[in-house]
Amino acid sequence: MKGIDRYWHLTWTTYGQWLPGDERGSVTRIRMPDHEHRLEEDQFGTPRTPPIPRLNEAAQEALVGPPVLLTKPQAEQLLLQFHETCEYRKWLLVATAIMANHTHALLGVPGDPEPEDLLRDLKSWGSRKLNKLYGKPPSGTWWTESGSRRKKPDMSAILNTIDYIKNQDYPLVVWINPVTEKWHQQPT
Repeated sequence: MKGIDRYWHLTWTTYGQWLPGDERGSVTRIRMPDHEHRLEEDQFGTPRTPPIPRLNEAAQEALVGPPVLLTKPQAEQLLLQFHETCEYRKWLLVATAIMANHTHALLGVPGDPEPEDLLRDLKSWGSRKLNKLYGKPPSGTWWTESGSRRKKPDMSAILNTIDYIKNQDYPLVVWINPVTEKWHQQPT
């Protein structure tokens, strides 16, 4: 698409959801035994960390409020805010799915901004909107720290990600940009 140089699939969870050591496995950064390096597991194809019950117990004990689950009205407000943020930043919101405990967003962006900045902006502007309408949650935050940032290298990967987002289980809100209808008709 004209003016768009990169596509990023961003995923993040609500506060207290899917903690490190979770029985489902987890995607996390683990400090290696040398204490100088971390294992980064949010890259495509990287296996999840297996369950680590003691780590999960410690993560639960460190919570400063109950886990956050979004409601449908909150998800609808987040979608409006994502559109506003993307318009302001000159990003293309390609697709998003907002579930009670996590969110997916596929963005097209000009240039090559740091993906952590994209994630930060969606989360921070989303938090401001939710705080204004619903007050801050007891933990003081709606989200877990950071999230997954996966660059999509080509149209095939973008289309697969759109389908993945479209087919999320138990979505509160799913939005797919109408421009993608044309993309599905083009050869990849």
